[in-house]
Amino acid sequence: MSSEQAKSIFLHAGVLAGLFLLQFFLPEYHHLSVTRIMLLAVFAMGFNLLFGYTGLLSLGHAMFFAAGMYGAGLSAYHLGWSVPLSFMVGIACGVVLSLAIGLIALRTTGVAFMIVTLMFSQVAYLTIVYFTTYTRGDEGLVMPESARQFVLFGQQLSLTHPGTRYNLALMLLAIVMASVWLLVRGDFGRSLIAIRENEARTKMLGYNTFLIKLKVLVVSGTISASSGAGYALMFAYIGSSFATIQYSIDPLLYTLLGGAGTVLGPFLGTALMFYLIDITSEYTSAYLLVAGIVLVILVLFFPRGLLGAVRNRWFGWLP
Repeated sequence: MSSEQAKSIFLHAGVLAGLFLLQFFLPEYHHLSVTRIMLLAVFAMGFNLLFGYTGLLSLGHAMFFAAGMYGAGLSAYHLGWSVPLSFMVGIACGVVLSLAIGLIALRTTGVAFMIVTLMFSQVAYLTIVYFTTYTRGDEGLVMPESARQFVLFGQQLSLTHPGTRYNLALMLLAIVMASVWLLVRGDFGRSLIAIRENEARTKMLGYNTFLIKLKVLVVSGTISASSGAGYALMFAYIGSSFATIQYSIDPLLYTLLGGAGTVLGPFLGTALMFYLIDITSEYTSAYLLVAGIVLVILVLFFPRGLLGAVRNRWFGWLP
């Protein structure tokens, strides 16, 4: 193991250890906020694999988040399935949807890819609204307490307990962070970067770029779906608002702020944007304007995001 790899492992493990210890000192409100941030960071990490490492800008990632949310939520709400089984159903929905969308959308490139993913996302949103009998449309569904209790390793757990929610969200973040770290540092990750930098040359070298992009889209969609599934089960609400264009834009903002093409960038961007909006909303109703101005300034002075700038200037070993 090289010294740079050891530094990288130590940094990411340190972040996860810090998050674990943080729960014992946070007040109730921030305890809940950090839980939400960790789940949304998983969503952003899935998006970053496609955008930051492969160079494919999707404007429809909310449909993968919603697929996981509704797959898990409806299974628990209507069918009474257990939390672990419902969570796996949500992930399976993300796999199937991302594979189907990838086979169609990846036949386009550039702006056309953005438009196609946006169109599919709108179809997903309208489908949710259309089947109001099951989804309750814009009103959404509130999960009963009984649907959020389950047995794991012989222990009775409830997602109504803040500590359980926090640690399960941290576990999901840790699994995704480690998976992304291993993925981008391997040969597959290098092929993604090669496609981002010059797809024509990568194809000329003998790589099946369509297959590589399809694989990363499925992985990206699956990670995003796991975030949606976790969000539905942990926060007991399923609503069509999570399938709107705003929720496709959010992971883009998180990634740009924290640093596209970095493992920790989406987490940092999610935390900063979440608290920026949370704090400014206490003082003005134009909090989105303030957030937009801050984002523009950061993009102008840190075009690669905060961690991207740190990597370029000081720590080139950051993955």
